[in-house]
Order: sequence, then C-alpha cells, then structure tokens
Amino acid sequence: MRVLMLTWEYPPHVVGGLGRHCAALARNLVAQGHDVHVVTRGPSSHAAAAGGEVGDVPLEEWREGVHVVRVPEAPPVIPFEDLVPWVLAFNNRVQAAAAGLARRYDVDVVHAHDWLVAYAAAGIKEAFGLPLVATVHATEYGRHQGWLPGPMNKLIHQVEWWLTYEARRVITCSTYMREQVEDIFALPDDKVDVVPNGVAVRDFALPADEVADFRRTLVGPRTRMVLFAGRLEYEKGVQTVLEALQEVRAAVGPVKFFIAGIGTYSATLRRRVRELGLRRHVHFTGFLADHELRLHYAAADVAVAPSIYEPFGLVAVEAMACGTPVVAGDTGGLREIVAGGSGLSFPPQDAGELAGALTRVLADRELAQGMVARAHARIRDRYDWASVAAATVGVYHRAVAEEAELAGGEQRPALRPILRAAPILALDEAAG
Repeated sequence: MRVLMLTWEYPPHVVGGLGRHCAALARNLVAQGHDVHVVTRGPSSHAAAAGGEVGDVPLEEWREGVHVVRVPEAPPVIPFEDLVPWVLAFNNRVQAAAAGLARRYDVDVVHAHDWLVAYAAAGIKEAFGLPLVATVHATEYGRHQGWLPGPMNKLIHQVEWWLTYEARRVITCSTYMREQVEDIFALPDDKVDVVPNGVAVRDFALPADEVADFRRTLVGPRTRMVLFAGRLEYEKGVQTVLEALQEVRAAVGPVKFFIAGIGTYSATLRRRVRELGLRRHVHFTGFLADHELRLHYAAADVAVAPSIYEPFGLVAVEAMACGTPVVAGDTGGLREIVAGGSGLSFPPQDAGELAGALTRVLADRELAQGMVARAHARIRDRYDWASVAAATVGVYHRAVAEEAELAGGEQRPALRPILRAAPILALDEAAG
C-alpha cells in the first residue's frame, strides 16, 4: 500500500500528541512493508529561502524509512485571530507538494489528520480520484464542551464536519470519539472505525539506575513527584491539579508538581501558581524531547491526566508504559484507558476528588503497585503499535474497495481538472 499522509505537525515540529502519533504510525506502516509519504509543516518561508533548512531540519528527507516533505510556512508568523489565512496558505503549499508526490509515486490512499489539512486533502482526493481516510483526533465541539462560542470555533466545526463527509472512511481513537463524531456530524454508523493510539512499550523501559539518578536531580528523598505532560490548554485541566495540590501536600507531606508542555494557557497557569503561593512546589519544564519526557514519567510517583475533554489520552498510556500509576479525569478516552483497575479516575474539574485520588496513590504503595501491574498488561494487549498499524491498513483497504465499488470498477483518472468547492466562509458568515 502506498500512503500519502497529511499532517500539520510531525517531528521535530511537535506541539502535542498528534505529531508523535503520526510519526509512530508512519514508522510502523513502513516496518510492515508499506510506502509512506508525509507532507507536513516546515520552517518559515524566510528561513527556507535562506538555506533550505533550519538547523538539522531539511525540507525533504527519508526519516526512519518514511519519506517526509516539509512545506515552508508562509507567512511565517500570524496571530491566532488570523488563523484562517494561515490555514489556507498552509494548505495551498501542502496541496502542491502532495500533488507532486501523488504523481511521482502513484499513491493508493490519502490519510488526513485533523481539520488543519482538510482543504489540501480534499483537493488531492478530487484531483487524483483517490480514496480519503480522515482521522479525527479531536473536535472543536468537544474541546468547548458542546458550545461553539465564536465565529472561529464555528468555522473550525464546519470544516471538521466537511472533512468527515469528504472522507471515504473516518478513524477515531476511542469508542467515545466514534460516538461523538457520529452524533455531532450525523455520520452513518458503518463509516467510522475505532483505531486506538499506540505505544512502543519497549521504548519506555529505562534502566533503573538512570531513572534513580535523574530523580535525584529533581526532588529530594522525601518529596513526592507528581507529573502532568501535555499541551497547556484549558481543556487539559491542569488548573484542577493546582487547586488540589495544597490538600495533597497536607495529607502526604512534601510534593512537587511538574508540568511538562507548552500551550496558550501557560501564562494563566503560571499566574494561578503565584496566586496560590505554590511557586516553590510547581515546576514548568517546557517542551520535553522523547527521552527526557520518558525519564520524567519513570521518575514520577504518579502521573495525572486531569482533562475536561480528552478524545484518547496518550500521555496516560505512556505513563503506564513507564510503570507509573495514573490518575485520570473520568472522561472521553481516558475512561477506557484506566478501566479494570489499571488507574484511578475522578470527576473532571473536581479538585477535592482529585486530591483524594492522588493521596490514595501516594499513601498506599500496594494500591499503586497493583495499578501498575494491571496497566502494563492492558497496554500490551490493546495499544501495541504493530496492531494499531495493521488495523489502520485494514481501514485503508476498506476505503480503497469502497472507492472502487463506487466508481464501478473503473480505473481512476490520472488527474481531474476541476476541484470541488470547500467551505471557506468570512468570519461574520460563520457566526450566523
């Protein structure tokens, strides 16, 4: 199978779990004998014009068997309120690069990850008569708990809806997400496939002495370590941990809370840390590369995933792979991950219940060890990357077969001259 994958983030340009998911999926597809060509975001147009790469990031490379093409950003810096022109400019460049790859490599299927590449994906689908598979990693509706407060939110929701209808098959990472997209986008039950995110368990097995040495650089021998890893956004719920922290410290003694990640909510969280008098007990690490993140997971006494909205919950699976007990919000995909006693859950945004759950894990070593053992068995059985990649290939084959059936068995055209119109609205229209 020859796969053309479109994604707005891919290593080394990674913001959250989507980029790491795409990279791992691509690697494992290649390991199973498939050809994968990725088109993604690259350096700014100014930097690219100066030298064709930024640091060690080339515009085109074969990375772990995956063919990666990066398109320069143009314009290089756009404020969030101007996101629409950035997305359209980005998609124009993605579509141009993807068209070249589709011609050169005669790809079988296009795989789009989330709405930020929807325009390019639909254009390539129409131009080359290719089946389109779309993975919906999250929805604007879900991020805002069913409320679309502004014109930008409404526009994003519309593009997400449009992408799922342009796609021949839709993938979600959890049963919760399948039910959500079927409901809010009114999709047929038989169009959506559940394929969970994966984890390479062997990559998370770190030497005990390395972990112990690393932990000593972070906390004292009597201090407990609590870790959050992920994007710093409101829906990730880090603010709930801050509200719970004093109660946990009162119950178990010294605790240091590490916040690993970046995002638009960072300044708000830092301000709340100061207001609560927690500056000595909370540490913001910023973005962590893979190995350093795994060291933090393994060194922590407990990892917390306090999300208000969480389509899957990859950080919970990764923490489990490192042998760290997990406390998670009882929502979305997290509910499926911590089932069967493999973790503890609490009602999202309930600081008191979260404090109680963290205290239980930190105070009861036997409970924590039992959670770790059950979690390890669960992730080995359900979230192995080889199985995830094979399931994704199954979706590709269904999409190809359905496309061929719809076309009546006719060979697809080399190029269609006219692209169907995409939903491009002015912001005041989107608000209506």
